[in-house]
Amino acid sequence: MIPFVKMHGLGNDFVVVDDRDGALALDLETRKALADRRRGVGCDQLLVLEKPTNGAADVFMRIYNPDGLEAQACGNGTRCVADLVMQDLSAAEIGVETVAGILPSKRLDGAVSVDMGKPLFGWRNIPLAREMDSDRLDLSWGDYRDPVAVNMGNPHCVFIVDDADAVPLEQAGPALENDPLFPERANIEFISRNPDGSLRMRVWERGAGITQACGSGTCAAIVAATKRGLVDGATCVHLDGGPLDMEWRADGHVIMTGATALTFRGEWVR
Repeated sequence: MIPFVKMHGLGNDFVVVDDRDGALALDLETRKALADRRRGVGCDQLLVLEKPTNGAADVFMRIYNPDGLEAQACGNGTRCVADLVMQDLSAAEIGVETVAGILPSKRLDGAVSVDMGKPLFGWRNIPLAREMDSDRLDLSWGDYRDPVAVNMGNPHCVFIVDDADAVPLEQAGPALENDPLFPERANIEFISRNPDGSLRMRVWERGAGITQACGSGTCAAIVAATKRGLVDGATCVHLDGGPLDMEWRADGHVIMTGATALTFRGEWVR
């Protein structure tokens, strides 16, 4: 039996497994089986809690996509894990360690806020297959072109469009995720500006497909929208699963705030 907690952030759902005692052996096939929506528990990402390696953190969060491969960042997953661990520790603030660094997290007005750190823009940091201006990639799919590339602990490609809801994401997403320009593949976001100044975003996640929400993708979206002059560093981003309050601060850090929910607890038969 593998005990787990099922959580979600705006419909972006996760299976959280506690391996802080190091007793579990979650090989590739086990990770894929847990994430399978028909034969396992099912999730957008599997989150494994481990002992922190840095004394400034309270927990280490390892992230796996449904294909069983490790991911570097997951914003909504960080908020869910932070909520869970803050409850366990009776704390209002904690540090969640990931392979991308420590993410300070805190409870704020009934929501969970996470400092996702600073975006990276160098073509090697994204990474891209060749040198290119990451603010305006030489990349297109149909009528969509000139996206912004951002690394938020994982690679993102953000297209600015007139109407995000009109994008055929089922076709555009996998084609762009696997474009040769992205040697590690990429998360693909399409964003448009609403009349009230907020943003609409739809996302195709690397290794997961279309999801209700993507935290690191929303971080990439606020950065791209600010760079292109759609917003002035802060706004609400509306995803299929609900809203996230986003801010790209003057110090370069991206702050993400939104709701989390614990769905159920259970045990999975290996």
